[in-house]
Amino acid sequence: MGGGSYSSVSHYSRADNLGYFKKSTHEIFKEKTVNNAMNPFDVKIRESRDSKEHPESLAIIIALDVTGSMGSIPHHLIKEGLSEIMDNIIQSGMKDPQILFLGIGDHECDCAPLQVGQFESSDELLDKWLTTVFLEGGGGGNGGESYFLAWYFAAHHTSIDCFEKRKQKGFLFTIGDEPVLKKIQKNELKSIMGNGQYEDYSAMQLLDNTKEKYNIYHLHIRQGSNGNRQDVIDGWKQIIGDNLLIIENHKDISKIIPEMINKNISKKSTFIKENKKEEREEIIL
Repeated sequence: MGGGSYSSVSHYSRADNLGYFKKSTHEIFKEKTVNNAMNPFDVKIRESRDSKEHPESLAIIIALDVTGSMGSIPHHLIKEGLSEIMDNIIQSGMKDPQILFLGIGDHECDCAPLQVGQFESSDELLDKWLTTVFLEGGGGGNGGESYFLAWYFAAHHTSIDCFEKRKQKGFLFTIGDEPVLKKIQKNELKSIMGNGQYEDYSAMQLLDNTKEKYNIYHLHIRQGSNGNRQDVIDGWKQIIGDNLLIIENHKDISKIIPEMINKNISKKSTFIKENKKEEREEIIL
């Protein structure tokens, strides 16, 4: 996957023709259950690959909390947020971003705790996968959501050329307003993912496993009663440290995501240049 190019002009024209700027969240996101194309059951792998069109692909996962009031996030993305993200990434010099959308719920309570799209580059296909997300609006009173399912899927079910060919980590952003649940059992994973070998995991184990090939961030939306709870914020700080990003307004995510990607890649480029400079100096000496 990942063919085609991104055009914000094409996106805005399509959005205008389909009435996205006037429609409500549930008029755009019409799925009444998880779409078969996004059902993770028996999905083996999602790929982000280089091609002649995209010779230096960059894998980016955006995992959306689809419980409760978080439907405002995909609504913002389909209207203007996604276009801002892609334009800002491309304009910063990274020409080949490929985005995979995930839907995240509560594996203890929801019918669809995980939904998975494909890594895509074109505006048409990214819009397609985004609007295919089922906004279940569930969750429960069990103290959190299953954000770690994004970590699990990224670690065990993605293959990305940016890391495998160039040792450039991909990026994974979870977005929500709840704590992360503490663990998942192998039988629960099997019911979500289908046939395979599974084990029990804690949230921290899944986070550590995924760090090998992804830069991981959590965008905590500070809106509503849960979003404003200090204990929720403190809990995320203990888990993810400086990679916790507090978002006062959900519309700011379209600025924060490209900023974090650009900051991380710029830091790596500086590190490589400094190392090469030191190597040259050693040779001269």
